[in-house]
Amino acid sequence: MRALLRQRDFLFFWASRWTAVLGVQIMSVALGWHVYDIARRTMGVKESAFMVSMIGLVSFVPVLFLALPAGETADRHNRRRILLFCYSGEITIAGLLTLAAFFNRETIPLLLGAAVMFGIARAFFAPANTALGPMLVPRELLPRAIAWNSLAWQTASIIGPAIGGLLIVVSLSAPYAASFCLYLVAMGCILMVRGNAQPQVQPGSRWALMKEGLSYVWNNKIVFGAISLDLAAVILGGATALLPVFARDVLHVDSWGFGILRAAPAVGAASVAVYLAANPIRSRAGLIMFASVALFGVGTIAFGLSNLLWLSVAALVLLGGADMVSVYVRQTLIQLATPDHMRGRVATVSSLFIGASNELGEFESGVVARFLGPVGAAVFGGVGALAVTGLWAWMFPQLRKADRLV
Repeated sequence: MRALLRQRDFLFFWASRWTAVLGVQIMSVALGWHVYDIARRTMGVKESAFMVSMIGLVSFVPVLFLALPAGETADRHNRRRILLFCYSGEITIAGLLTLAAFFNRETIPLLLGAAVMFGIARAFFAPANTALGPMLVPRELLPRAIAWNSLAWQTASIIGPAIGGLLIVVSLSAPYAASFCLYLVAMGCILMVRGNAQPQVQPGSRWALMKEGLSYVWNNKIVFGAISLDLAAVILGGATALLPVFARDVLHVDSWGFGILRAAPAVGAASVAVYLAANPIRSRAGLIMFASVALFGVGTIAFGLSNLLWLSVAALVLLGGADMVSVYVRQTLIQLATPDHMRGRVATVSSLFIGASNELGEFESGVVARFLGPVGAAVFGGVGALAVTGLWAWMFPQLRKADRLV
């Protein structure tokens, strides 16, 4: 760990990641609460829950269409410059939302439009960010660097929702203004990265390079199995996207309680990430990943059935910790198995699947909630995650038998 802390460029990269994720989390809380608040003025609970789920859908559509070009871009151009471009877009969007909320000009179409623009920025951000990290550390430090990157995400995810909930109480423009400032800091940190960020460009047309990346993921069953497992499990188990609904109309808590619920999965994930940063998984990685996905499903079911705040928080902590183990194993397997010149393209396929699991999971939960209600949607998703675990363990024996991560 001391060796990792001596990597100057990685420390600035880590700080940039942490502040950017903090800004994303604060803005995500604000968008979800804001859309639900506006919708409830004229709609019922089920219809309003569906409107919240639209945030995930509209932010995923740009990722779907831009993912392959974005991955090829990350393998051809300077990855640091791509991140700076993405930060510039996020700063602009956060600034516009701050002004709109301050002058009471916010509408659901405006908020959904902002989600679309964030989706465009994220389509290019994810592969460049994922591919840049391994360039800044020696290979032997990569598993610990991945754990610390996950820790950056999770700690910011703990603090961000709580801050977002508090800022919403102050004013609806405050969380957007805070995100604006955090994106500026993230851009400043990435400007301090001086190491090589230019990948070794491979010969061939853009289409040939994109096709090569897809072919690699498809033929490497460990990589494909790990990515698709996350896609299927989180799409079905994405009921946490309905947290605004559970907070207001199931648990009957205010925006501060909503912030606590949003932070709970990250508390579990960060606790596990701290442990993994010091004690990396060294054997039986595949079995551990499948067990963690099953535990994620159990936590989702418990959350859906709970009508007590403390029990809901405990279930969210459990599923967050389980998800962290799955993320850690998946990312480490993919990074170690992928050569540097293909990391951007493989990362973009991974980010496309992750984006699909998160955003389409939100949309799926909203659609199911439209017919079964929020509680039914959560239980349905948890049971689905358990079923996926068993099916993927049978379909991908290579992944199940994956052993060492070093």
